[in-house]
Amino acid sequence: MKLRCPAPVVLLAIAISLPMIASDKKDEGTAAVSFVVLKEDSGKPIRNAAVILHPVNQKGKQAKTGFELKSDNDGQTHFDGIPYGTWRVQVIAPGFQTFGDDYTINQNEQSITIRMQRPKDQYSIYDNHDSGGSNNNAPPPPKDKQQ
Repeated sequence: MKLRCPAPVVLLAIAISLPMIASDKKDEGTAAVSFVVLKEDSGKPIRNAAVILHPVNQKGKQAKTGFELKSDNDGQTHFDGIPYGTWRVQVIAPGFQTFGDDYTINQNEQSITIRMQRPKDQYSIYDNHDSGGSNNNAPPPPKDKQQ
C-alpha cells in the first residue's frame, strides 16, 4: 500500500518552517529602499528604467536570485522588505550607459539616487587624435569604388 502525503499538508509544513529558517539569519531586519534614477547632465528623471537588485555575499559574489523594479514617470521606484546586507544594484535604461554598484542596506529606510550617463563616443584608431604623433602603421581608409 502506498502512502500519499496530501499537498496541503506539505504546503502547511513549508509555510510553518519558513519563518523559523528566516529568523536564523545573521542579518536580521528588512528595509524600505527608494530609488531615484536621473539623467546626469540635466537632473531630469528617467522613466521605465530597470533597477535590478542581487544580494552579494561576504566574498563579493552575487547570488543568482534577485529583484527587478521599473521606475515611474518621476524616475522613482520603491521596495519594502529588502533584507539587510550588501546588494548589487544595476540600472539599465535605453540611451544610457548601464550603471552598477554595490550598496550596504543597514537602515529601516534608505534612499539611493542614481545618475545615468549618456554613452561616450567610440574610440577609433583611424580618427585623427591630437596626440602629436602620426600613426604610419594604420591602413589607409577604404576608397569608394567608381565605375
